[in-house]
Amino acid sequence: MRLTLSLKYILTISLVLLIGTGFTFWIILKKHEQMVITQLEMQARALFKQVVITRRWVADHGGVFVEKLPWVKPNPYLPNATMTDVTGRHYVKENPAMVTKQLSQYAEREQLFLFHITSLKLMNPENAPDAFETAALKEFEKKIQTEATTMEKMSGSYYYRYIAPLYVEQACLACHRHQGYQAGDVRGAISVSIPMEYARTMMATERYYMIAGMGLIGLFIAAALFLVTRRMVISPIGKIKAQMTRFSKEGTLEPGVVATGDEVEDLSRAFHEMASSIQEYHSCLQGKIDVATRELTEKNDALMRSYRSKADFIAKTSHELRTPLTAIKGAMDYLSVRLSLRDTEEDRDLSIFFEMIKKNADRMVRLLNNILDYERIELGTFEMHFRQVNLKDVFQEVIAGLTPLAAEKQVAIKMKAMDVEASVDEDRMKQVLINLLSNALNFSPALSKITVFLECRNDKVQIAVEDQGSGVSEGDREMIFKQFYTKDVKEGTGLGLAICKGIVEAHGGEIGFQMAESGGSRFWLSIPRNQHKEQMLETKTACR
Repeated sequence: MRLTLSLKYILTISLVLLIGTGFTFWIILKKHEQMVITQLEMQARALFKQVVITRRWVADHGGVFVEKLPWVKPNPYLPNATMTDVTGRHYVKENPAMVTKQLSQYAEREQLFLFHITSLKLMNPENAPDAFETAALKEFEKKIQTEATTMEKMSGSYYYRYIAPLYVEQACLACHRHQGYQAGDVRGAISVSIPMEYARTMMATERYYMIAGMGLIGLFIAAALFLVTRRMVISPIGKIKAQMTRFSKEGTLEPGVVATGDEVEDLSRAFHEMASSIQEYHSCLQGKIDVATRELTEKNDALMRSYRSKADFIAKTSHELRTPLTAIKGAMDYLSVRLSLRDTEEDRDLSIFFEMIKKNADRMVRLLNNILDYERIELGTFEMHFRQVNLKDVFQEVIAGLTPLAAEKQVAIKMKAMDVEASVDEDRMKQVLINLLSNALNFSPALSKITVFLECRNDKVQIAVEDQGSGVSEGDREMIFKQFYTKDVKEGTGLGLAICKGIVEAHGGEIGFQMAESGGSRFWLSIPRNQHKEQMLETKTACR
């Protein structure tokens, strides 16, 4: 009969591990835990009986009088609860319930055990039962059981709890006859709570030793299984692995199938068949890959040449157009001044048209400047000149320049800034702040404010521009830093935020957007406070 590899493994593991160790240790561990629980139950039952005997002695003597110390208060539920002897010393009468309560307090202070007297018909509200005690008292009154146990976590520690009923005796009727009790009735119960930390430690220790023993046996069994499987599995698999490794590195296949008479032999035969097919396919595929690689390289080179030619053309055209537009803008300024000096009705009409032409010329100059800057970023020719500056002074200068435009729009620009010395390109940082503030002014309603934040945190300069406008819709947030993207702004070029992103990244930083608490927009950026020499060199080619 031919045994498969899986059957050999399953039979060995099942017979040695499952039968030999796991089940046996589990039974031993459960028996030991049950023995510890039984010991706790016997201890709790003995403590209960001791408390009952103490209560019986106090009840048989009609209560006991103890000297009234300053912290002792009379029992409000007992008549004639105090007395004074002939020497003037005061005494307080204690009944079984109070004695039980005080003994419990003493035991709790000593951290030995807890016991609690309780009842469903309370005279003292402090003796109110908890959930476990309530359920047990109901069972006792129905005579279903005469004791109950449980394990609970109280005040962060585990306790073994035992409860048994208290029966009304003849001595108890003096105080409880008016409640309708008769001798032999269940008056209440006493619960005993024993700390289980020591017992749990014992069980954990035993569990540790059991697991350690099981581990040692497991190691022994693993060693035995290794010796068994080494001959049947490991050695043949090692030969197949060596053949696979040589084939993957050198592409050559050793002749001969590993003969074991089971699945390992089938695996070796399948590998030989697969390797032969791969060799045949590889020789055919390599030629196709070489042809495709050459075509892809040629197309990629052509695409890069086309892209650089396009970018270079746009940059040169923008530069060439900027010169005549600047001249046109200057001429418009001159003509506007001359017309304003003449101040005739006809000239005033002409001034309106000249102002419109001037505004559009200004817009064309801004657009060409933005296109030129963006194409320089794309081509990697965007030069940066770093030097140490006080960014607070730089920002105050920018805000002062935009204040007249903000006043015209009835928008206030505030700055919350600390003095921050940083290594930056001053002109480019001004350009970033101007773009962000211009965007904020375009979208800010009248009588609102724009706040510029500047601080240094963990050697990073944190900058933010926050307005009280309508914000940016969720669908537009991923597009606002893309080139030529505009939203509800007729005079925008769509390149301002894209240029800001390029400048910030050239500083080794990052820029982003989030909604402000006021519902407006908050554009933030973070750049390193100090630019190292190596980083300065890298930023010149960061956008290539």
